[in-house]
Amino acid sequence: MTADALRTEVAAVLPRATLVPEDTVRGEVVVVVEREAATQTLRTLRDHPTLAFDMLSDLTAVDYVDRTPRFAVVYQLYSTRQNHRLRVKVPVPADDPSAPSAVPLWKSANWGERETWDMFGIRFVGHPDLRRILMYPEFVGHPLRKDYPLHQRQPLVPERDPITRPWSPRRTV
Repeated sequence: MTADALRTEVAAVLPRATLVPEDTVRGEVVVVVEREAATQTLRTLRDHPTLAFDMLSDLTAVDYVDRTPRFAVVYQLYSTRQNHRLRVKVPVPADDPSAPSAVPLWKSANWGERETWDMFGIRFVGHPDLRRILMYPEFVGHPLRKDYPLHQRQPLVPERDPITRPWSPRRTV
């Protein structure tokens, strides 16, 4: 499916979504969806027979420090059956940095949401295990925020033996 055909199909399936003009993103199809409609929109994109976005290839965020809303959660979707891609952006305000979890739709969202929480401080409501994944648990702040103080000192933590004292609680299967 060509980018124009995909744009037309997405517009027909998601009439309330905003399609970003083609010339601003180098020919890639980008759709902006309100946070309240994110879960239903992502489910529709996954389950629709023509679109069939069965793979979440990436999930991250962007910090537009001087804009309102400040953040955007970005989902990169791919259809293995149709061989087309779509970028979905969900605006997230600074005063309530949260978005619904996509883990129930794609298991691959698990670590992407944890990384986005760790680096940007965006909570994912309904995530099964939202905790730091790149920084240690005592780390203060979210280092990919544009206003993160670069010279901020972090708390010193004692050295840990990963066998006797793992970083996270052990889980039994």
